[in-house]
Amino acid sequence: MELTVASWLVSEEASPARRLASSEADPGSLAAATRMRAYVSPDRAAAVLEHETLRRRAARKFGAELSGWFWTPQGLEQATRPAVSRRRADRFVALGATAVVDLGCGCGADAVALSRAGLQVSGVELDEVTAIFAQANVGDGVRIHCGDAEQLAPSLLTPGTAVFCDPARRTASGRTWRVDDFTPSWGFVESLLDGSRVACLKLGPGLPHALIPDGVEAEWISDHGTVVEVALWAGPGTVAGRRRAVVDGLELSREEALIAPEVGELGEYLYEPNGAVIRAGLVPAVAELIGGWRIHDGVAYLSASRLVRTPWAEAFRVDEVLPYSEKRLRAWVRERRVGVLEIKKRGVDADPAELRKRLRPQGPNAATLVLTPTASGAVALVVSRCRPDADQPASIVVT
Repeated sequence: MELTVASWLVSEEASPARRLASSEADPGSLAAATRMRAYVSPDRAAAVLEHETLRRRAARKFGAELSGWFWTPQGLEQATRPAVSRRRADRFVALGATAVVDLGCGCGADAVALSRAGLQVSGVELDEVTAIFAQANVGDGVRIHCGDAEQLAPSLLTPGTAVFCDPARRTASGRTWRVDDFTPSWGFVESLLDGSRVACLKLGPGLPHALIPDGVEAEWISDHGTVVEVALWAGPGTVAGRRRAVVDGLELSREEALIAPEVGELGEYLYEPNGAVIRAGLVPAVAELIGGWRIHDGVAYLSASRLVRTPWAEAFRVDEVLPYSEKRLRAWVRERRVGVLEIKKRGVDADPAELRKRLRPQGPNAATLVLTPTASGAVALVVSRCRPDADQPASIVVT
């Protein structure tokens, strides 16, 4: 998108075109483009219709909170969920920060959360169009600087100023963990965690543990069942080596490696720890909380003889134990007249989507299968979900 078009799109002059685009049933259709081109130039028509498409996508992803914003496709895809942004902003405040520089601010989701928490915020964005959109989104209370984060950081990071950085980590082939592909550079990003100031680095949740620098906190964030990021924290008030899982705002943490629970036979209940718990190395803590054990030393599934309500793992009642045989499973699906079949798996070489097709589910019933190795061999578990309990502790520290 040309800069002149981006500047027009966020201006009051474009308001009638934006309203017209919002009335389109399908802003991506040829008919919508034809109608819009009768009203504005082709480049403006394309921009305002893309804006409307992304606005609706944002509403589905985030709800009404950010639905009126201006987005680029990449900016929307990488934007932090509002609840996660708010929690991060509150943590900066709790650690004593009063001013924060957001390096790589994208379209401004984290910057606006930091500002609303009462912090003085400056943002830096390399892409010029994204910077225009970010300034429109965050308003006059936040200054967005367009430029290279590594070049601007020395002048912006004055003594006592905290820093947040969400480096771009995509190539033409998609997500990457080649640190050479990070922008800003990995060396620069890592230097922000030297402990001299409160600092937070946001990365994808699949970050290899070997890339986590010594002396930092690492917390994996799960929001509504999806592990969305890992945040590395350093500076005053943080605890070197702490590992934390955050599940819908609840916290479970440890400061030392935990001893893995013993392996035992399958019990009445199966527990699948949240992905944030697994990545934070806190499966042993969950096993202790539920009085459980591992069913195999190569998978994260836990088992127990009783039902314990916990936010850290999803609980299932084990209804049947079947041999892991495609022929036997197909017969079971047919006999039980299963039409809706969910297949979960760990530690088993199987593609659930492809296996589901081969099992040919058909009928009025629904079922969930869990494919997993156990101490006595690979099995297919027929399970039923146990309803969660909303009354949970806000924070647990494992010592």
